[in-house]
Amino acid sequence: MSDPHTTPFGISLRHIGVTFESRERSRVQALQDVSLDLAAGEVSCIIGASGCGKSTLLRILAGLETRHAGQASLDGQPIGQPGLDRGIVFQDHRLVPWMTVRQNLELALHRALPQERGNAIANALALVGLQAFESAYPYQLSGGMAQRVAIARALVHRPRVLLMDEPFGALDALTRIQLQDALLRIHERERITTVLVTHDIEEALYLGDRIAVLSSHPGRVIAAFPIELPRPRDRAHPAFAAIRADIYQRFFTPRAEAATATVPPTPASS
Repeated sequence: MSDPHTTPFGISLRHIGVTFESRERSRVQALQDVSLDLAAGEVSCIIGASGCGKSTLLRILAGLETRHAGQASLDGQPIGQPGLDRGIVFQDHRLVPWMTVRQNLELALHRALPQERGNAIANALALVGLQAFESAYPYQLSGGMAQRVAIARALVHRPRVLLMDEPFGALDALTRIQLQDALLRIHERERITTVLVTHDIEEALYLGDRIAVLSSHPGRVIAAFPIELPRPRDRAHPAFAAIRADIYQRFFTPRAEAATATVPPTPASS
């Protein structure tokens, strides 16, 4: 496994801070002094409780949130706006309901030449196993199929980075497992740098090469570590269960959350 602290390319976050103003004019700090390195070609999972700033951090990486302290960069270049080098998948599929699957993917290719679009769409649908559904409308798809289309849309312009904001959170348990395996197959084939935020420890452990843990209110990196389990991973294996239990006990029990409230931010080199 490559080490993000010796890899010259990838995602770098340095001293990221975000403060929002509430309706009552009070200031709410969402992220505090977040520094983190995520290696190119790996699946990095960011876990934390609801409201800890995970989605805000992903929006910064997507270039959708620019009002922040510190610097975010991709391959050494500052991230300041959205770009085709990053694709993003949200928890809901956000497909345009009156457009077919093909037309939804064409929206992401509006800058491409017409002759390039056909191959790009065919390749993206092949990655998610939906070649036969390009003429279907979103209402004709199951929840899992619609989310596969959302993944295809994020990948259709061949980005360098895939950003995923709890992409399987709204799915039933069986469909979620199927899409997790589909994501791993896509990653094995494309080796695309992937950043996935989730509150599900098991999902992060199953998918991730590296896990970063955010504290609650404000979000700070309290730990970042590689997952050395071999692939394919077995959720029923004792080693998998032991690591899952250890992460929960260290970071997500009431006693652990109280302890981490006073822990200083983890430096990026840890």
